[in-house]
Amino acid sequence: MRNVTDRTSNPFGMEPSCERFVPGYGDANAHFHVVGDHPGVHGGIDTGVPFTNDAGHRLQAALEAAGLLETTGDEPRVDQTYLSYLHMCVPDGEEPDERSYTEMERYLDAELRAIAAHVLLPVGARATAHVLRNYTARSVTSPLDMAALHGTELRGSGFLVVPVRDPAEWDDEDHDRLVAGLQELQRTDYRREVDLGRFIAGDQPYHVR
Repeated sequence: MRNVTDRTSNPFGMEPSCERFVPGYGDANAHFHVVGDHPGVHGGIDTGVPFTNDAGHRLQAALEAAGLLETTGDEPRVDQTYLSYLHMCVPDGEEPDERSYTEMERYLDAELRAIAAHVLLPVGARATAHVLRNYTARSVTSPLDMAALHGTELRGSGFLVVPVRDPAEWDDEDHDRLVAGLQELQRTDYRREVDLGRFIAGDQPYHVR
């Protein structure tokens, strides 16, 4: 199934119960879904677009170098990539509490299922722990060794997961490692689709994961 929409910002019309929020942004038919923590950590409070603070632009540069973005900036041009947050509401001067994160999980889950991207890229320890706990069969230890997980491929339940260390902590090696990992990934059959069209009437393909 393909989503039919030309909206880049908030293509699914999310309306969380908070005064200000930074909605998902990108291609509603994305192959790659980048999931950050919240706007106070990874940007978007002023622009309304995820990953538009200093750390976010650092991540954007790596995604562009890997071919996941066409351009970078406060309104990056995307192709087959979607950017969103575990907690899209703008925090009121403090970190969101656990109850607030739990309340916001349903919006991310709805986006993940609507887009059905092939690859999830959780950014930072909290987003990575959430994705591994909820979308893979892997056990999650605390704290996660994000330096070791950064840019590696982990198989999930229908998703391939590539954890990303928080870009605020990167050095040049982290940038290069993520770019190389994503470029190598795209040279493989990361979609892991099978054409079952031969089993149904007609000559149209029917791809499933």
